Amino acid sequence: MQIGPHHITNPLALAPMVGVTDRFFRRLCRELGAGYTVSEMLASNPALRETKTARMRGNIGGESGPTAVQIAGFDPQWMADSAQYNVARGAQIIDINMGCPAKKVCNKLAGSALMSHPDQVQRILAATVRAVDVPVTLKIRTGPNPATRNGVDIALMAQDLGVAALAVHGRTRSDRFRGEAEYETIREICNAVTIPVFANGDIESPEKAMEVLNYTGADGLMIGRAAQGNPWIFREIRHYLESGERLAPPPPMEVLKVMERHLRQLHRSYGEHTGVRVARRHIGWYLSGRDNSDGPRKLLMRAQSAAEQFDILNSYFRKQTGTASLRDRLAA
Repeated sequence: MQIGPHHITNPLALAPMVGVTDRFFRRLCRELGAGYTVSEMLASNPALRETKTARMRGNIGGESGPTAVQIAGFDPQWMADSAQYNVARGAQIIDINMGCPAKKVCNKLAGSALMSHPDQVQRILAATVRAVDVPVTLKIRTGPNPATRNGVDIALMAQDLGVAALAVHGRTRSDRFRGEAEYETIREICNAVTIPVFANGDIESPEKAMEVLNYTGADGLMIGRAAQGNPWIFREIRHYLESGERLAPPPPMEVLKVMERHLRQLHRSYGEHTGVRVARRHIGWYLSGRDNSDGPRKLLMRAQSAAEQFDILNSYFRKQTGTASLRDRLAA
């Protein structure tokens, strides 16, 4: 896949998700098989640009290129200015969010709400593409609602205005994340445009990844919720696409090692008090579906310190592998 001057040799992308895909998780997914990542969504409102949250979300330091930053907003000039600001901070690709269905975003006529306002879409895309010399990409949904799937029209408009690539989630704005993704509209978009397209939505297994690629003709896949707590999904999909064979899931101690590394980064970056709380959601995802994890998960949700989180995790995984510590055996 080619996005402007950037050759993406492995077009398996991690979808940007606010509060989830910080730079530590993006780096982890890259190491475990993702070929492309995009920052968490940043508001284009200038008043929000220098907040602590915005600075953390827009931090792309130390990431493998090409580095992509996602911006959102309704005002063409704000979007253009935001694109320039983030390019000056190192972004090599600017991604525009017109796919987020969250009410607090859509109520400001941003995200997927813009799918109902193609004239404003045109103004935003034109202003942003003109403002920067790096590629501009666009993430959309298939339309405002199932009765009005205008994704093909928006995709053709984007291509004509110089957008370099698209990511398309197979749901409408009104669908939010309910029901199943549909891929017919993504297929129509892939047939209509010549720029690269990532297919997105409900890609939860290597087999589904192959099915979606074959059906839509997309150039790549973008994976979001299925990567929460499972960054290994990228290497599993890549292995399956290359060999046709299923890769064994990571052994428990590898899961523990990755979790510990991820949590240390969160504790260090956010500070222990906030980092412990940010880590809770990731811990819940990592342990979801694992044997006998309900009790440890409840303890971890109440843990107040980094040391307590690590102690509980180590105890749980040692028991799962039959290597319980002496303290655990005496307490049993």
